[in-house]
Amino acid sequence: MPALIFLKECNSTNDEILNFLDASKEKTQAVYTFNQTHGKGQYGNSWQCNENLNLAFTIALSAEQYATHLHLFNFRTALLMADFLANMTKTYVNVKWPNDIIINNKKVSGILTEKKSVSGTPYFIIGIGLNIIQEDFEQLPKAGSILTQTGLRLNPDEVAHLLFGYLTEHFKKPISNEELFGRINQKLFRKDRVSVFELNGLRQNGIIKTVDENGYLWIDLQNDGLKKFYNKEIELLY
Repeated sequence: MPALIFLKECNSTNDEILNFLDASKEKTQAVYTFNQTHGKGQYGNSWQCNENLNLAFTIALSAEQYATHLHLFNFRTALLMADFLANMTKTYVNVKWPNDIIINNKKVSGILTEKKSVSGTPYFIIGIGLNIIQEDFEQLPKAGSILTQTGLRLNPDEVAHLLFGYLTEHFKKPISNEELFGRINQKLFRKDRVSVFELNGLRQNGIIKTVDENGYLWIDLQNDGLKKFYNKEIELLY
């Protein structure tokens, strides 16, 4: 049976889960904590998890069950997180390319998807940071929580168990690439709206047009025309 393990404290749930996978034959495992001291984000970034206010959660799924690429699994997770939060909060949720979840223009969740081999078995390691009841984001002006963005004061432990059940159930359901990216583009943050971007140290206006099945973001830039970008090649300023 899939297992959900609570950790009172850890450096990183994405690292900690490897210890449990090595000792278990389960194809699905998850760990969570409300006190993560050295959380990891995409491309070496960090993810802050204020003690007892926010959730650090990692689920590991045997990659042998899923014939898909890592970037597709990242977008699959982003879509499931957006649906989960929308269902729970009754609020519209956006996906900010490639791996952030936005409610009312603030980032409430980030995703780190890795693929690692443990004892010869390949796993997708999916780390999720979710701000739940934190109220002070003075040092992080782009961030918010479920509480600040919806007014809902949820129990973090209940959220962890609900998230585990939701992901365990919905990852089993097949989805075509066409449906996946069709739905991602429906939820895409600031799609078809004039936005400000920073590219090579310079700012210019542009309009997000689409995310393609290779994970590239297509932007119609004021100075450079329609171009595609991979993560960290361009920054959306909001």
